Formats: sequence, C-alpha cells, structure tokens
Amino acid sequence: MPRETTGQARAGRIVEVQDLSVRFVTRDADISVVQDVSFTLDAGEVLCLLGESGSGKSVTMRSLLGLLPPTARVGGRVMVSGHEVTRMTERQLESVRGPVAAMVFQEPMTAFDPVFTIGTQIAETIVSHEGISYRVARARVLELLELVQIPSAARRLDAYPHELSGGLRQRAMIALALSCSPALLLADEPTTALDATVQIQILLLLRQLQRDLGMATIFVTHDIGVACEIADRVAIMYAGRFVETGPIDTLISHPAHPYTIGLLSSTVHESSRGRPLAPIQGGPPDLADLPGGCGFAPRCVARTALCDQVRPTLIPFSTTRAAACHHPALETAPA
Repeated sequence: MPRETTGQARAGRIVEVQDLSVRFVTRDADISVVQDVSFTLDAGEVLCLLGESGSGKSVTMRSLLGLLPPTARVGGRVMVSGHEVTRMTERQLESVRGPVAAMVFQEPMTAFDPVFTIGTQIAETIVSHEGISYRVARARVLELLELVQIPSAARRLDAYPHELSGGLRQRAMIALALSCSPALLLADEPTTALDATVQIQILLLLRQLQRDLGMATIFVTHDIGVACEIADRVAIMYAGRFVETGPIDTLISHPAHPYTIGLLSSTVHESSRGRPLAPIQGGPPDLADLPGGCGFAPRCVARTALCDQVRPTLIPFSTTRAAACHHPALETAPA
C-alpha cells in the first residue's frame, strides 16, 4: 500500500518547468519537437496536455523523467520535487523514477516483462527502491492490486502479463506506478488501447486514486472527452508549443485560441446533434520545416499577415488563462 494515503499528506509545488526545449539531433537532421514550454504543477492538481499526435505532448512529459533517447538535446530547467532533472545523471535519475515520479504507459503489454509474473515485477520494484524484504514487498503488492480494484487479487499475483485482459493489465500498470508512493504520476494516453467501457473505468480509477493519494498528475491525451473527465487544468499543444492554457471548465466553454476552437468544433458532443462537424482544414506542420510565424497560421481561419511574420508568445489574458495568438477570441473567453 502507498505510504501516504490522503491528499493532505502532500502539499506545495511538485513540478516547475521553465523554457523547456527538446531537439532530436541525428546525422541527417536537427528537429525541434518542443519549444519554450513552461508550466508549474502543485500537489493534488491534474494537468492535461491536449493536442494532435506529434504535437510534443509525450516528449514534454517524458522529459520530466529523463526518458528521452540519446539523440535528444534538452534545454531549459525541469524541477520535480526539488530535483533538477535536466542536470541529473542516469544513475541519479534511477532514484527519482518510482519514489518521486512514476509513469503509466500507453501499452502495459510492452511495459511489463512477459517472462515474469505481475507480482514479481512489482515486488522487485519495491525491494529495489526501499530495501525491504521480498516477503514484505509481496504483501504490499497484494494491497496495491486490491487498491486498483483487480478482482481475485491474490490469484493475479502469480499471473503473467499475457494472462490478463487489457483492462486488468492497465490496472496492474497503475499499481506498479503507485508502488513507491510517487509525488508525481505521469499518464501517457493510458486508455487509448481500451474499449469505451473499460476506458471510463480506468479514468475514474485514476481520478479517485489521484484524489485519495494527493498526487500531482500529468495526463497526455488527444481526446477532449478524456480531458474533461480527469483534468483540473489543460495545456493545448500545437507544433511543440503551448498555444492555450487554463482551467478545464472555462477553456472548454470559452476557448480563445483558433486551434482550441477548431478542436472543439470538430468534436462530437450532445449539442452538435443534427449539425455537420467543422473539421480543421489541412494537417499539422512538418517539425523539420516550421513556418516562420505562427505554426498554426496555414490552417487558421483568422490568419493575417502578422501571423505569417511574427511567432506569438504565450500571453496571460486573465489570472488563470493564457493564449499564444495575435487575434485571440477574448470576447468569448472570461477569466
């Protein structure tokens, strides 16, 4: 069982990211995939990174744990529970992964080793980080499997990953992430491979665990419906940058950036019944050949000459909201 069991057990700033940039450098290319990203996250908060595939969401999140490939060049400052991740060696990062921050991956079948049982893998993680006996660790694993609502938890301890359904594997992945009581939980589209019924169960479980354990959480998704279910705040990403940030309720009801407006207009919801959807025209830009001005300008209905010439920065327009746009719809975006 995680050592801290209530939201009151933690408090304060958990994540502070300043001017994060990530480039992938190979012999043939130098591609900027994340540019000038800054945000903070307090204990108990859920931040959702929302955007199309290739917008930089997963790269941003993996930067918090130093889980990028050797070709990555990371700039800026990344603080996680007082640890400056960008300055840590691989050996030092191993002490952060698990006890300080942990990740729920998109596909648990590839995250678990197929030749060891679920119970063995989670218990070994606990033993490695906490130095307790395997017997004590195994007892805690049983409590974790019960915490994530796996039926017949005692029997599942000795199950191999392939013997579990997709939903149960994802619950086991969550148990593994919680095994060392992290202050920060990272979830990389953990419900994408699941059917709709199991998806909502996992979302509700993650939200309940996050509240009960007081964890700060970053959730990556391209699904607005998922963001509405789990997020407190949302950061909309496009072409490696934040283009709009704010509380989920006001951002969804009163979007300011044309890209956010386009995402909502092209999403099916109850009020859209009987009306054709209005998809965003065109496709995401090539990160190796970004336009000189606004990255969204070629697809934007509010495009002007200024958009083609000057790249907008993320500017606050209230105490809780910000947008990177020369022509934001501020008349429909209250504080």
